[in-house]
Amino acid sequence: MRVVVSAGGTGGHIYPALAIINKIKEKEPNSEFLYIGTTDRMEATIIPELGYNYVGLEIKGLNRKKPLKNISVLKSFLKAVKKAKNEIKNFKPDVVLGVGGYVTLPVLYAAHSLKIKTFIHEQNSIPGLSNKLLNKKVDAIGVSLPSSLNHFDKKKTTYTGNPRSEEVINVEKVDKKKYDLTKNKKLVLFVMGSLGSQTVNNMMKEILPKFDKKDYEVLFVTGKDYFDNYKKMKNIPKNVKLVPYLNDMLGVMKSTDLIISRAGASTISEITALGLPSILIPSPYVTHNHQEENAKVLENNGASIIIKEKDLNDEILLEKIDLILNDTKRYNEMVRCNKKLGITDSATRIYKIIRDLIDNK
Repeated sequence: MRVVVSAGGTGGHIYPALAIINKIKEKEPNSEFLYIGTTDRMEATIIPELGYNYVGLEIKGLNRKKPLKNISVLKSFLKAVKKAKNEIKNFKPDVVLGVGGYVTLPVLYAAHSLKIKTFIHEQNSIPGLSNKLLNKKVDAIGVSLPSSLNHFDKKKTTYTGNPRSEEVINVEKVDKKKYDLTKNKKLVLFVMGSLGSQTVNNMMKEILPKFDKKDYEVLFVTGKDYFDNYKKMKNIPKNVKLVPYLNDMLGVMKSTDLIISRAGASTISEITALGLPSILIPSPYVTHNHQEENAKVLENNGASIIIKEKDLNDEILLEKIDLILNDTKRYNEMVRCNKKLGITDSATRIYKIIRDLIDNK
């Protein structure tokens, strides 16, 4: 199988794309890949380091605050389509995949104009602009959440789940001793993404001391940019451990009883696949407020509790943690509801769709 993959901007797009690539390689080891991303976002570093053929397009997203600047965005889009066409012609793929980010728009438009089979995947409950525009153009669509089905052509859209979820199941569980945690105590994992959140970190300085004398332990992932802010704090309880980042996040999640996190698409897929109860604090700084919409899917199905960032304080956080951890019946129900939402063979489902597209040219 020869595959062009396009995804960019954030890990929420890039890592699901890599999960699909890994599944295709597992099923068809002789497959060849060309990854088309941007010249200046994180995929431009991550993908070449993994050894994949990489092409960067000079393209920007729409400027919603200064519409006049979108004239240059349109020009860059047209140039990107032309370059993508040339790269696709030279590579001669069987299929072109778009897994999120504005870079996918020129790539999938180019593939469509060349009459090459196309597939896109939407991770969030509310689709991004690129996927909305590609809805009519592509041959098949996969979505991570059932609520997304309403935004696409139902005849060609499949509820696949997020391909990252399949990788979670196969990750080895991390021994709590690695982070100086107690084997028999419940663990609350607190993480706001790899970079962390300035707003939440400012609140946590006030909240952390309140965990003193709780019978559970807290592992707080500060984010790389904020870890040094805690070095001078003298009132951090013994049952609270701080780290800047976790390279083995998925393995730690398997040793966790409750996670407190943002509500990005990958996070949602991971916690539902694991059946992990959560308290979600959606980022209010994302387009279309899609993290809150993601979180509502879980809360409405009894799998999570939402605390809006503006409402976060020590009283409400401790109350919700105790509510979940001290009520065995409620806790087990949240586990069940998460697993009901979780899909653990998402990448396999997507591979089958792609294989069918190619076989039915």
